[in-house]
Amino acid sequence: MKDQNNELKWGPYLSERQWGTVREDYSEHGEAWDFFPHDHARSKVYRWGEDGLAGISDDKQRLCFALALWNGKDGILKERLFGLNGPEGNHGEDVKELYYYLDSTPTHSYMKHLYKYPQEAFPYGDLVQTNRNRSKHETEYELLDTGVFHDNRYFDVVTEYAKDTDEDILVRITVHNRAADAAEITVLPTLWFRNLWSFGLENKPVMTLQDHKKAGCVRAEHKMLGSYNFYFQTTETTLFTENETNTERIYNIPNNTPFVKDAFHKAIIEGDTRLKDNHSGTKCAPVYTLNIAAQSSATIELRLTKNTVREDSFGEESPFDKNFNAVFEKRKAEADAFYKALLPKNATPDVANIQRQAFAGMLWSKQYYNIDIPLWLNGDKGQTPPPASRKTGRNSKWESLNNEDIISMPDKWEYPWYAAWDLAFHCVPLAMVDADFAKNQLLLFLREWYMHPNGQIPAYEWAFGDVNPPVHAWACLQVYNIEKNKKGVGDIVFLKKAFHKLSLNFTWWVNRKDAAGKNVFEGGFLGLDNIGVFDRSAAIPGGGHLEQADGTAWMGMYCLNMLEMALELNQYDESYEEMATKFFEHFVYIAESLNRIGHDWTGAWDEQEGFFYDVLALPNNQFVPLKVRSLVGLSTMFAVLPINISKLSNADDFVRRVK
Repeated sequence: MKDQNNELKWGPYLSERQWGTVREDYSEHGEAWDFFPHDHARSKVYRWGEDGLAGISDDKQRLCFALALWNGKDGILKERLFGLNGPEGNHGEDVKELYYYLDSTPTHSYMKHLYKYPQEAFPYGDLVQTNRNRSKHETEYELLDTGVFHDNRYFDVVTEYAKDTDEDILVRITVHNRAADAAEITVLPTLWFRNLWSFGLENKPVMTLQDHKKAGCVRAEHKMLGSYNFYFQTTETTLFTENETNTERIYNIPNNTPFVKDAFHKAIIEGDTRLKDNHSGTKCAPVYTLNIAAQSSATIELRLTKNTVREDSFGEESPFDKNFNAVFEKRKAEADAFYKALLPKNATPDVANIQRQAFAGMLWSKQYYNIDIPLWLNGDKGQTPPPASRKTGRNSKWESLNNEDIISMPDKWEYPWYAAWDLAFHCVPLAMVDADFAKNQLLLFLREWYMHPNGQIPAYEWAFGDVNPPVHAWACLQVYNIEKNKKGVGDIVFLKKAFHKLSLNFTWWVNRKDAAGKNVFEGGFLGLDNIGVFDRSAAIPGGGHLEQADGTAWMGMYCLNMLEMALELNQYDESYEEMATKFFEHFVYIAESLNRIGHDWTGAWDEQEGFFYDVLALPNNQFVPLKVRSLVGLSTMFAVLPINISKLSNADDFVRRVK
């Protein structure tokens, strides 16, 4: 696995939930949570991505693999994570499941996932109704609260991946019955193509059942991706269908064929036999019905590979020979060695496990993300056009934005979406295990197809134009220093690229978020959910604006980050000295404003109370401090920079101007 780009071709890029996202919302009023609910997900084709349980995909998400499970009692197969949408309860956007990322290397050469599946019917309705009826003063109603795990009546489903080569991926699924009695479970390891053909974006690919003496085999052929062989342990039933919408269920329009996206549900749960003789399609799954004794386990082995297991003079080889387990052992040993090198001295086994699972969570949250705003606004050819309101609604001013990348997501329990400042924080720990990925992520959001032409960094999918704290420069410095301390030399090219683009973003902040030109910044949402007296992103009734202590402090910190970056770059290129002076000057102006040095207005600092407050600036030139003691006031301490005197040895002009 020498080619780094190729070794990252396959990874945990498949989301656990694509339903409910803004990208899949084609409603008139932007009601994303309601337009594509969980109940539609099994039957309706996604436009911008796919989802699955404990799954993987290639980096363009053309081919996907994930688990489907059935405990014999659920009304639907368990194919993806279930959760509440926004209006369905307090903190309703999160999922109500128990799942854990146990391990992953940066190249995903070894990965491990745990999903806890109840043996009783999954309490979909109970979770919705109970949360909906609870007030904001009550706690959330979680899956553990429902009682479905009592007496250990559940399965631990452990999914492991090991790469023999970049495109030879071994899969091992181990199902543990934790109950005191035997229990039955049906497992469908599912392979499918993302549907782009229905939108006129590609020719339809195909999967076909192959003959093989030692294993089941499906050949998946895609014009852009090439051909893969999907090997699985022999089973009596292999199902095929098409990854296409069940129009009868979703739109009350008769289907032309029974081979629709949710056909496996009817085949397994209702005993529908119409798929029995179908041996091709765009979605397939071997079916394993396992009766597992109490406190015992069963294992299923699979393999997705570019290679072909051929016949030799001794007969046909097995894809699951002794080398299969040897690959898992080798990759696991490599992962052990990799993480051992990261441990602090005298780390206990518990500390080592916490660190490793924390990194696993970060690495499993690398997700495929695709949106093309002009196409999203105007709709696909041959499809029902989006409502006219979309042209002036959410994200309509971001026509230059066109994303199709693997991105570090804030979480996978909510939705597969990015948030610029969350990502900046993610990149700091990620730099410890994969500095190249961290650097590329930070630069990605500064590229022309992410940044707005005016210099704004896109905030997040719900509203790209919202304002997050300007922490990108801070993150770039942290990642740069982590790598420099590790290697002994810093990536100056990375720092220069970041500095130039961040200068554009800094100018956007200065021009757009300082309404009165007094170096006091409104900011807006700033990522600190519900921290203010009222919605800081909304207009103030009667006019006026909010002068935010934290918005101004964040900008003071931004100035110092850029100053520090300029001084570091000046060690290698003296042309950056003047930029250091520029950002120092900005910082002085901002500090003066925040500390109420002006004569004709009220600043954020209250001398008597010794605290910084937001200030409501009214149209009649009246200034009203909002005296709420919160992190808003404490954030002013972020704007501090100790300068190592060694950085000033070749910055005489800067030192003279500072003095």
